[in-house]
Amino acid sequence: MAPQTQPVEQPEFDLRNYIRNIPDFPKPGILFHDISPLLRNADAWQVATGRLARVIAPWQPDILAGIESRGFLTAAPLAQRLGCGFVMLRKPGKLPGETVSLDYGLEYGHDTLQIQVDAIKPGQRVVILDDLLATGGTLAASVQLLRNVGAEVVGCSVMIELTGLHGRDKLDIPLHSLIHYEF
Repeated sequence: MAPQTQPVEQPEFDLRNYIRNIPDFPKPGILFHDISPLLRNADAWQVATGRLARVIAPWQPDILAGIESRGFLTAAPLAQRLGCGFVMLRKPGKLPGETVSLDYGLEYGHDTLQIQVDAIKPGQRVVILDDLLATGGTLAASVQLLRNVGAEVVGCSVMIELTGLHGRDKLDIPLHSLIHYEF
């Protein structure tokens, strides 16, 4: 078997070339930025996770927290790569055992996030990951939920940021985005 090689990253390697834009999904008027093509391309995925690792490593996290469900896709492999733990932030009824919940408002309603009560030890350094930052409601709620269980939330990172929606304005921690779109 031939040894696996790591792709040589070129500064001009534009990850946007691996994002598929789907109009009117999940409802009319929305342009959905689909990361599936990036995930299935080995070189693009290696470049994306490499870039994320370089940004997250200096934050010295003990734990990476992935937001359901696409945040799991980046947080789990990065936790392994960085040698830290991984926890899931999920919708109600998805985690076994005792959980801590946070209800939060969105522009179009409300939602709830949960974490297992013993997932974080007080003072652990946590970085949150998700696929996309739009208005910032879910990411801000994730920060609050983690703080409620004693975490020191030191940063967050997303694959895509929709800058025109100003979601980062709801955050009081460092945010890194791999790809930026106006909408």
